[in-house]
Amino acid sequence: MPDKFAATWVSHSSISDFIDCPRSYFLKNMYRSPQTGHKIQIMTPSLALGQVVHQVLESLSVLPVSERFTATLLEQYEESWKSISGEQGGFGSSQDEERYKERGRKMLQRVQRNPGPLKEKAVKLQADLPYYWLSEEDEIILCGKIDWLQYLPEDDAVSILDFKTGRNKEKPGSLQLPIYLLLTTYTQKRAVAGLSYWYLDLEDEPEEQELPDIDEAHEQIFAIAKKIKVARKLERFVCPQGKQGCRACQPFEQILLGRAHYVGVGNYKQDIFTLRDVEKTNRDSVIL
Repeated sequence: MPDKFAATWVSHSSISDFIDCPRSYFLKNMYRSPQTGHKIQIMTPSLALGQVVHQVLESLSVLPVSERFTATLLEQYEESWKSISGEQGGFGSSQDEERYKERGRKMLQRVQRNPGPLKEKAVKLQADLPYYWLSEEDEIILCGKIDWLQYLPEDDAVSILDFKTGRNKEKPGSLQLPIYLLLTTYTQKRAVAGLSYWYLDLEDEPEEQELPDIDEAHEQIFAIAKKIKVARKLERFVCPQGKQGCRACQPFEQILLGRAHYVGVGNYKQDIFTLRDVEKTNRDSVIL
């Protein structure tokens, strides 16, 4: 078997980054600060909110069904929120933070009232980061985390559930469906019988999605992964819009230019920045 440490690792987020803009992919997934040796990340209120809501809900899967809703989800939410409060979460003011925090409260209250599949048995993968060889010959690994795997005892199968905390629904043709199908199929032994998105800001229950064909899913993801491997080998990561950059890579270019606000080191030893100062400068100026 090839060396996994020498392989090219791809995930839903990194593949999406590459499709949006190869330069963005480089800055998010490969670049390291010359000063610290860390990768860089931009923290926004939406990202902070999503992290905390996911953390609260995913923690339920390790509990027996009878214990999942014995306490209100808001108790853990309040505690977890402390880790992203203030500038840690990219919030520009206490009022701004409270607006986002209230959105999260309403999402968790929705789940508390309508637990749906979260009150059923769940399968918990043991690996911190599930992965498998997308291609041993090409030395490419597909990895990623699944929010929730509902166990279906009548078929000894699983159904994938992905929590959505944004206000927009997933676009048709999203690669998340084929990637999650592949990951779940090849990182555990049970068949995949369903996949749903739960738009927590919008719906009381998950919205079922059509499962892709697994062979087509493999070919689709493998084709993009090979392009990423070639780009890494050639060290060629060019923004499609040229030197002026695009919406995907420009925010990270601000970090390299020293125009972002440094917040601290994240849980995965990445340097966290916000663009609060840049956004304020843009609001304070007017082009006539």
